[in-house]
Amino acid sequence: MTSRTPRPGLPNLPKFQLGDSELARRIELASEPEDEPADRPALRRAIGEFGHLFELVRRPFRKVAVEPCDKPEIVLILPGFGASPTKMRYMARQIERAGHKTKNWGLGRNWGPNDNTLDELTARLDEVCDRYDQKVVLLGWSLGGLYARELAKKRPGCVKKVITMGTPFSGSPRANNVWRAYQFITGHRVDKPPIKADVAEKPPVETVALWSPNDGAIAPRSAAGYPGERDRAIALRCTHMGFSCEAEPIQAVLSELSCD
Repeated sequence: MTSRTPRPGLPNLPKFQLGDSELARRIELASEPEDEPADRPALRRAIGEFGHLFELVRRPFRKVAVEPCDKPEIVLILPGFGASPTKMRYMARQIERAGHKTKNWGLGRNWGPNDNTLDELTARLDEVCDRYDQKVVLLGWSLGGLYARELAKKRPGCVKKVITMGTPFSGSPRANNVWRAYQFITGHRVDKPPIKADVAEKPPVETVALWSPNDGAIAPRSAAGYPGERDRAIALRCTHMGFSCEAEPIQAVLSELSCD
């Protein structure tokens, strides 16, 4: 009998090896009550995120205007929670069409931080910075944007700019529709990660926050932030999943990359 191969396109779920007590603990984390309910995207916005299932159908009809850049940047791409670099490959290709070079974050699928995450990312950033002998633009989607902000604080001399897309760096860490799933999968509270960080503190480099009022996962205010938490906030019209592939966020990112 031949073994069945996995269906393409399905996510690689984390390999849990949970005993009964650990499973019960994670279920408790996912179902814990909120002391003060946070403002989060409405149900209709969350449902709108399922339109991303038709992304491969829409992509051939999408027009992304890309102009060549005379001064290419090195862009380190950090995927969102549950996503792998493959999910951001389409955006990476459009960035490279403009003449820039994109680099993989090197940690596979993003299942949340652990004790070593920032150290591993710092080593990756140092490697890319040394290899190309120039500062790097950090492009982080959702949770990946939190890593980008913390990396820039640790290595400001290696970072030219931070661009976040739908990243919840401001306000309540529960101002989103995914915090319960996050707590179950990671095994820690969303407000007590294994990384010590003040996520609202602005990195000491230019920091741009792309956000959308149509985001069905992250509260728009949480992703836009306030003056002092970022340098600029740019409003777009896309879903949370659309940050990685829709024309408007891709063109917004291209506009942020230096070409002069």
